[in-house]
Amino acid sequence: MATDPKSKGKKLNNKQEKENKPADTGKKAGSQADKKDKTARRRILPIWLRIILVVLFSAAALIIGLMVGYGVLGDGDPTDALKLDTWKHILDIVTKTE
Repeated sequence: MATDPKSKGKKLNNKQEKENKPADTGKKAGSQADKKDKTARRRILPIWLRIILVVLFSAAALIIGLMVGYGVLGDGDPTDALKLDTWKHILDIVTKTE
């Protein structure tokens, strides 16, 4: 019998019973799925190479951001953003004590 309130008193046919029946999870199906999960996966890029690439891309993004911010937005020479004298001048302005 169906537990749906709309179909109270109605008997389900075989097709409807199969649709409402939960999937059978026997040992064979579970063990095959476990074997697939345990097989070693070959990675295209090793973990250590991924870490190095993330660090390199982050550094490149920082340098590009500095140059765009200083050169384009700040109306200066973009290569000046990479010079040490520029950063000393900026720190002097920020930590100015009178």
